[in-house]
Amino acid sequence: MAIKTFKRKEIKFMLDMNQFKALLKAIEPYMEPDKYCVGGKEYGIYNIYYDTSDSFLIRESLSKPYYKEKLRIRSYFSPCGLDDKVFIEIKKKIGGIVTKRRVSMTRREADVYMKTGIRPQTDKYIDEQVLDEIDVFKSNYNIKPAQYISYQRMAFFGKDDKDFRLTFDRKITDRRYDLTLGKESYGRQILRPDQRLMEIKITDSMPLWLSKTLSELGIYKTSFSKYGKAYQNFVRTKINEEKGVNIYA
Repeated sequence: MAIKTFKRKEIKFMLDMNQFKALLKAIEPYMEPDKYCVGGKEYGIYNIYYDTSDSFLIRESLSKPYYKEKLRIRSYFSPCGLDDKVFIEIKKKIGGIVTKRRVSMTRREADVYMKTGIRPQTDKYIDEQVLDEIDVFKSNYNIKPAQYISYQRMAFFGKDDKDFRLTFDRKITDRRYDLTLGKESYGRQILRPDQRLMEIKITDSMPLWLSKTLSELGIYKTSFSKYGKAYQNFVRTKINEEKGVNIYA
């Protein structure tokens, strides 16, 4: 098992294709691609979000409270085999600062743990700490698998600051059925093909060069949650169905 802890600010932007291409050129002197993204490549991220039966966690998150938290299982494989590695992540946002704690195990171990509470065997104290935190989360909320979300990501790191990250996500896909990482990615598309969701992940302030570049390209901060948008689409579809309106958006 392995653990990583993150504490940072995450700032989001929605780009059109012209802005995306121009920004890729502008960051070349300052940033380098993730090892999985050399040569313009991307990698996939596949998630199952957990929530209560009445979607309390995402409804609370959408109200923009000072403090919010969520739990998900993440894989970098699709489909994810029972013996492939996954990460159980707890993500918290307190006053704009994002903290993420995660612990890795096989999908088989994660399925058993989330259903029964039986932990995987580990001799690492820090792993036990994260599992304790997950147990507290599970005791506070009666959670179950609620939302599948996947996307393709292109990621970059600052040449002088490896904690400074820039990511571009596309093909954000959601579904509220077949809630398993063991199946291929498929479902409803949240973004248009010509859109990219960009996130700036920083532990300090944004570099001046980037701030100027964003202003020149007309790229401005936005509020966007992948799970939140998927949930809003789900609610809107249900309302339209009840009204007899055949809209799938």
